[in-house]
Amino acid sequence: MVVGLRCVVCGEEIEISRPMSWTCPRATEADPFHVLEFVDDGAPPTIEIDRGESNPFVRYRERMGWWAFARANGMSDDETVGLARSVAGQFSVTPLQPHDGLSDVIGRSVWAKNETVGVSGSHKSRHLVGIMLHLIAAEQLGMLTERPPLAISSCGNAALAAATVASSQEWPLRVFVPTWMDDSFGSGLDALGAEVNHCERIASAAGDPAMSAFREAVSQGAIPFSVQGPANAWCLDGGRTIGWELHDQLNDVEVAPQAVFVQVGGGALATSLALGLGDDVPLVVVQAEGCAPLHRALQAASRVDAPELHWAELMQPWESPHSLADGILDDETYDWISIGRAIERSSGRSVVAAESEIVHAHKLVNTSGPPTSATGTAGVAGALGESAAGTLDDRPIVVLLSGAAR
Repeated sequence: MVVGLRCVVCGEEIEISRPMSWTCPRATEADPFHVLEFVDDGAPPTIEIDRGESNPFVRYRERMGWWAFARANGMSDDETVGLARSVAGQFSVTPLQPHDGLSDVIGRSVWAKNETVGVSGSHKSRHLVGIMLHLIAAEQLGMLTERPPLAISSCGNAALAAATVASSQEWPLRVFVPTWMDDSFGSGLDALGAEVNHCERIASAAGDPAMSAFREAVSQGAIPFSVQGPANAWCLDGGRTIGWELHDQLNDVEVAPQAVFVQVGGGALATSLALGLGDDVPLVVVQAEGCAPLHRALQAASRVDAPELHWAELMQPWESPHSLADGILDDETYDWISIGRAIERSSGRSVVAAESEIVHAHKLVNTSGPPTSATGTAGVAGALGESAAGTLDDRPIVVLLSGAAR
C-alpha cells in the first residue's frame, strides 16, 4: 500500500495523509528541479483483485495513492468505492489486442493496448482523474473548503481530458495553449466550460510559453491539474492503472513481450506505464527526430554520476520542435528522471524515430484501425525503426495507441 511520497532528487518524504502535497516542499522558483514518486510499503494486498470489475479505479484502488490518502484520513473502503464510481465512473479497462496489420509489416507479433477508446479518447484522462479523486476526497474530508481554479498547459489531448474531468465535477479550469492550437479544438474546450488562454512564443525566451503561463497561474494559487509529474505527482497515480492492466492482460494471454514501445512528450505516460507494469518488460521510449530532448538528456546523463542532481544542465529545452506527431512536441521531457530510472531497471532504451517513420506509422495504424492521431502512433514509429535496424528478435512486442483521430 502507498504510504507516502519521496523526492527522487533530494530525498524529502511526505506522509500520504497530508492533503494537496503534489510537489516537493524543497522546490522553489530558484530550484524547481524536484519530483515526487509514490512510496509503497510492500505489504501484501488485503483486498482481492476483482477481475470482473471493469473500472480500474475500483479494481486497483488498494494500490493507489488517492485510496491510501482517503483511508488514512478515516474514509471506509465502501466510501472510497463510492467516491471512485462517482468521480471516475466513466472509466473502464481498455483492450489489449493483436494487431495483424502491424504484425505483417514489422515481421513479428504486435499487440496494441488501445487507449483511444478511453475517456476523452486518450490516456490523459487517467492522469487527471487521479488528481481529481485526491481533491474530491480532501473536499469530502473537510480538508479543502473552497475550490481554487485548476490549471493546465496543453495543446491537445491533455487539455481535452482536463476539461472533460473538470466539467464532470463542475470545477473551474484554466487552460494555457500555444497560439497555433486549432480553433475547432478550442471551441470544444469552450463547450466544456474551460477558460482558454493563448500564449505567444517570445523569441528572447527559451521554453514553452504556455508552460510559463501555467506556472505563473499556479504561483498565484491555481491547482496544477497537470500531466507532468514535477508539477503534480498525483498525475502519476491514475496513470499507473495502464501498467497494471497491461501486466494482467499479458499474463491472461500468456504473452512475454521483448519490449513495450511508448511515445514520449512530457513523459508522464512512460513513467506511469513503467511504474505499473514493473521491470520484467524492457521499456523502449520513442521521440521524434524533430523534438528529442529526452534522448539527448539521457545520452548526456550516461556520462555523469547522479544525473538527478544535474537536471538543469542535462534537460535543455529543444529548439524549434516540429513533427506530424505534434502532441509530443514538448520542449522538455518533464518526467525524464523517472523515465531514465525505469529504462535502467527494465534494461530498456531510448530511440529517436525519423519523421518518415512517424508518417508511415500513422498511415499503417489508420489503414486497419483504430483511428489514431500521429501522436498516438509515434511509439509504432520507434518499432518500425528498430525492426529495420535489426535490433528486434522474433518475440512479440507491445505498442501503446493513444489519442483518437479527430
